[in-house]
Amino acid sequence: MTDRLYYKDSYLKEFEGRIEQICENGVVIDRTSFYPGGGGQPSDRGYITLRGVQYPVINVSTINGKIVHEIIGFSSSIGEYVTGLLDWERRYQLMRTHTALHIVCGVIWREFKAHVTGSNMKPLEGRIDFELESISSSVVDHIEELINNEVKASRGINARFIPRDEAFKNPELVRTKINLLPEGITEVRIVEIDGLDVQADGGTHVSNTNEVGSLKIVAHESKGKINKRLRIALGD
Repeated sequence: MTDRLYYKDSYLKEFEGRIEQICENGVVIDRTSFYPGGGGQPSDRGYITLRGVQYPVINVSTINGKIVHEIIGFSSSIGEYVTGLLDWERRYQLMRTHTALHIVCGVIWREFKAHVTGSNMKPLEGRIDFELESISSSVVDHIEELINNEVKASRGINARFIPRDEAFKNPELVRTKINLLPEGITEVRIVEIDGLDVQADGGTHVSNTNEVGSLKIVAHESKGKINKRLRIALGD
């Protein structure tokens, strides 16, 4: 089982590990900082160094419960030690973007009690869908003001694991449709923005809302009778 270092420290840019398995699509390492994608957050990219040669990591994914690193031109043997290096600029942009979407989620719930139904992102851009019958341009402008206020509030962000049964008893988590989690998951990772938002989440985040920077709602769309979409962009 790969030690998921990004759960312990999302700011860890470089690590050492040992090749555990060689697959058709790449290699499994006994520990990694590369996020394999999920929850709307794309996988990390970066480099793996073996015997002094650096190889590009172009994709990381979870296959049959194992984190597989797809590496261009890479050839190794089981047991060899490697060094991993993240494309940190891209990862940090995704961390900021993911936290930004949680800020939007928290504000939408606080103001409208609207459930979030989906989200997706790429570096410095994201979209979020929620259950709301109507939304006007003036309301969107107000939401934009509120989410930027939360950025400036410098709220701390923390993550922890709790038993599945405990998670289902938490009304804050139930609202984020935690009931959709697969049955095999016995522990749930919780990401909490102090005083604003708490939800089950497996992605990487910054440690304080002030790291997100300025936010702009660049578009709002109707995706059905009770489903609306906001698109956001982050400043550099």
